[in-house]
Amino acid sequence: MLIELQPHNLDQRKLEQLVSLLKGGGIIIYPTDTVYSVGCSLQRPDAIEKLERLKGIKKGKANFSIICSDLSHLSEFSKQVNNQVYKLMRNTLPGPFTYIVEASKSIPKLFAGNKKTVGIRIPDHPVPLALVELLGCPIITTSIHDSDGFLDYPTDPDEIYSEWHDKVDAVIDAGAGGFLPSTVIDCSEGTPTLVRQGKGEVELIGD
Repeated sequence: MLIELQPHNLDQRKLEQLVSLLKGGGIIIYPTDTVYSVGCSLQRPDAIEKLERLKGIKKGKANFSIICSDLSHLSEFSKQVNNQVYKLMRNTLPGPFTYIVEASKSIPKLFAGNKKTVGIRIPDHPVPLALVELLGCPIITTSIHDSDGFLDYPTDPDEIYSEWHDKVDAVIDAGAGGFLPSTVIDCSEGTPTLVRQGKGEVELIGD
């Protein structure tokens, strides 16, 4: 189904409908502050497996990120980060960044593999933040790509729905999406290192 949401005037009934899908093991496509992404509830291992199959990834081999609503989830899913990393995250989130941190013991259980790191996202967009708040847990997420290769990331919700409607449980139409992915910063070794330059810009020590 295609569900329209106004980002700055969110319909609570529609949000509850989407959260019900997520709690039931559904997969949805939703907007972020960068590109449209596809995700499921962190508390549904069966949905994570479906997401892996949907992306053509072997079980336990996915490099999915976790969408959080604030940094309070950090201690649950990552080992302790140093002051430099925490300050950087606090100063740039919510924002268009993915931070790769050393994973806590709970992460390998989620992904059925010996996963050492996890990406943390707190997007500056009201839709995913509201979904996570209402869901009560993070969303496992990955970006969607354009199948014909014309664009790296599709931006038109109608086109996204046309391609994905039979693969996911819902597509959110919150207006045109972006075409630049998040900036990825690896903090798993203690010192923040730029992995991918995307929409977010930040000055790292040593850059």
